[in-house]
Formats: sequence, structure tokens, C-alpha cells
Amino acid sequence: MTLALLCSGQGLQAPDLFALTADAPAAAPIFAAAAEHLGRDLRRLVAEVDPDSLYANRTGQILCVTAALALAACLADILPRRRVVAGYSVGEMAAWGIAGIWTPAQVLGLTAARAEAMDAASRPGQGLAAIRGLPRPALESLVARHACAVAIRNPADLFVVGGRGDALDALCAEASERGALRASRLAVAVASHTPLLEPAVLPFRARLDAVPVRRPAAGLTLLNGTDGAPIFDGAGFRGVLARQVATFVDWAACLDAVVERGAERVLELGPGHALADMMRMRAPHLTVRSADAFHTLAGLRAWIAEA
Repeated sequence: MTLALLCSGQGLQAPDLFALTADAPAAAPIFAAAAEHLGRDLRRLVAEVDPDSLYANRTGQILCVTAALALAACLADILPRRRVVAGYSVGEMAAWGIAGIWTPAQVLGLTAARAEAMDAASRPGQGLAAIRGLPRPALESLVARHACAVAIRNPADLFVVGGRGDALDALCAEASERGALRASRLAVAVASHTPLLEPAVLPFRARLDAVPVRRPAAGLTLLNGTDGAPIFDGAGFRGVLARQVATFVDWAACLDAVVERGAERVLELGPGHALADMMRMRAPHLTVRSADAFHTLAGLRAWIAEA
């Protein structure tokens, strides 16, 4: 059986982010490593701080990557040998860690560096919006008119666009007028995957180059989150990973690649279930679950073991 693991991006951080893993011994080293970058235990942080602060860019990126790494650590002993791993936006950092290219501590340090480079390149008011239901040519015309950029292509005419705040608001308003089923700002305060983040690429690349890489684990296929291409040599893809912060992401192509690689079951590590929903839409014949759908870690482990 081939299991695909999908690592989520930002946007759904919540106080129950670590509900499945908070007390799991296997996750303890992950939480300890993450605390070095946020100054406190992340399990307490999500429960005690104002929920809005969980969406700050650096905090959000570290939280999401920690969530995926912690859950993967809790499942490592029962995961099938044949796996496909892909990450959505910052989720690609977690995917590289799960693939064994970096240690969890290295992944978290590089995630912090990624967020810091993006924050330094950003300006107040920049961000992302989701637009669903417009054909891509019509959307691209609107995006160009409002000086924004398409950041991510998802299945079923769902696009993420990035730009400056006023321009994004105007774009969403006009998209709604033209029949978009959804046109709304996302809780992300950087224009990820657009040329506005170009100044972040070289600083992030320098940090990536300073950390040694290993080959992905045996039996595991790591997919490039930008277009779904397989990554056999992490060193050769460091430039692609660095450029990802400022370039278009074709997540729909990634999901196609998951299917093409023979995945039979798919698990979204979270937070949230957006990637699982997309996968069901793209490949309804697959068995797809999100970790957030399970009430206990034992229940999730039982689902994996039953295959």
C-alpha cells in the first residue's frame, strides 16, 4: 500500500492545533526544538495567546511545520515503507523533514529563516486572497488590472492571489461582481509566491545552502511543491525551494503527481482539511482523510494500520 502524506500550509492555526500530539512522547523532541524559535512551549502558546497572534507570519509558519513534524513522528513506526510526501506552501518545509532530508531541528531552524526573510521583504498591507469560480483567463485579466499576481493554482478553479492590501480588496470586489463563488482575503500577511517576495529568495537560499542535505528515505517519493516533480537530490532542489517563496505554485499539478505515483490512501497532516478536500475532488476513487478528523492519536494509528 502506498500512503501519501500532505503537509498543510498556513491559515488554520487554532488553540487545538496539537490536540493529537501534545502528550505523545514521540513528539516531545519536536516541541522542544520548536520552543527554541518561539521562546516558549508551543503547546502552551496556542492555548494561552490571543488566537489572532497565531496568524503572525513567523509564528504561523513555525506552528504549521511543527504540527506536521510532530504528527509524523507519532506515526513513524507504523507508516508503510512506500510513501509519497508533498507540502503546500510552507508545508513543503515539513515535507522535506518527513522525507529525511533534514532533521526536525534543522527544518524548524530553516522555517524560521524562511519566515524572517519573507517578513523582511514584505510591506504592510500585503497578503493573499482566495478566488473560486472564475476561469483562469478571466482571473488573470483581473489580476493584471489590479497589479496583483496569481500565487497558487488549486483544483476546481480555486486560486490564491497575492498583492498589496488595497489592490487585493479591489480585486476581490470585482471578482465577486463578475460571478466568483468566493473572493475573500486569507489570514496570511505576506504575498507569498508572488514577485513581491523576490527580495526574500537570496537570503533564504543562503540559509538553505549552509545546511547539509541527505537523500530522501528509501521507499519514499518527495514531490516538489511547486509543480509535483520528484525530488531525488535535495541539494539540487535547494534553489527551487528558495525561489518558491516568490514564484507561482501549481498545487493542482502536485495532486495529479500524487495520483500518478500510485498513492492509494492519502492523509493530510494538518492543520485543517483543505488539502484533503482538494484531493477528494481531484481523485474521488482514493481513500482520503485529514488528521483533524480523528479524535485520538490511537484512532489515527488504527486507520493507518488497517491497510
